[in-house]
Amino acid sequence: MKIYGVALLAGCFLLGKFTGHSLGAFINIDGDIGGVGFAMIYLIMVNAFMKKKGILKKETKNGVLFWGAMYIPIVIAMSAIQNVQAAWNGGWIALLAGVAVVFFGYVLVPLISKIGRESDTLKL
Repeated sequence: MKIYGVALLAGCFLLGKFTGHSLGAFINIDGDIGGVGFAMIYLIMVNAFMKKKGILKKETKNGVLFWGAMYIPIVIAMSAIQNVQAAWNGGWIALLAGVAVVFFGYVLVPLISKIGRESDTLKL
């Protein structure tokens, strides 16, 4: 099986991690500040540039889409585990804040889903 787009994705990831660590060092934090987000921004920018220049082959585009789709859920799962561990170690207030956010998120889903929908009573 041929794998397309992995080098592009890996390059953007490494550049994003470098940017995140550099930003962390700049503000005196020992860690990565938004490296994954920077990586995704770089990937979008490189994709747009390659499309504009006409050098993005269909196989590469499909490979980037596939690996991007695999990459995002894995990174989100890893960061979610870190957030839970930090909340557990941070004490009850952090755990309570997390539970409150999830609760209000579930409560607001029906209200948010109604935004933009036409009401049945307004049809003529």
